[in-house]
Amino acid sequence: MIPNLEKDFDDVYPLRVLKLLSQRIACVLMTVVAGTSCHKARVEPGAPPASLIVQPGAPGKASRVIAAAEARDLSRVQYTAADVRFMQGMISHHAQALEMTALIASRSTREDMRKLGLRIELSQADEIDMMQGWLRARGQEAPDVHAHHAHGAILMPGMLTPEEMGRLAASKDTAFDGLFLELMIKHHEGALIMVDGLLSQPGAGQDSDIFAFTSDITADQSMEIARMGGMLATLKELPR
Repeated sequence: MIPNLEKDFDDVYPLRVLKLLSQRIACVLMTVVAGTSCHKARVEPGAPPASLIVQPGAPGKASRVIAAAEARDLSRVQYTAADVRFMQGMISHHAQALEMTALIASRSTREDMRKLGLRIELSQADEIDMMQGWLRARGQEAPDVHAHHAHGAILMPGMLTPEEMGRLAASKDTAFDGLFLELMIKHHEGALIMVDGLLSQPGAGQDSDIFAFTSDITADQSMEIARMGGMLATLKELPR
């Protein structure tokens, strides 16, 4: 019987081709895997070990390689001398705001002024307690609320001079309301200047308490500046 060569060829050849292709593909894959493994295992001379971490540098500074242990230490951010000065100065800043709001009860008849004063009083009195506690916990001097009256005390940005405080205390009714709003806007803007000054110093403002506090100041006092600006505009529209 003469074999059907064409049929045998069709039946057998494709199987041989597929088998050969499979063998070659497997060989290529093994070569790639082996090459990859060798590449991973090969460490260039001078390259840092895998346990080292690259810490990005500050603006204008180069990055550096640090060990994992050092990276863990970096997570415990320390306060700076600038943070301490900021907290001490902000205590005096807030204390004067309380002196200003204390004048409202006897000099203004407007309910919106009383509500504004109460908001400022409650928030800033609470923040004074927080700042004093923060300083004491770190063994730093915690000024009291009268420190800004001491001889030679430096007024923080936005704080009123004795002459301005005297003018405010001597005014009443609508005149007081308008002057209070103008001076408290100035006072709040000074607090924002203090925050900007702190955050512009390398390493400052990174302590978690300081960071949260400065964020609150920026948000709350910016909002109050806008509110007081609206109140002042309304006052100026009233008939004289």
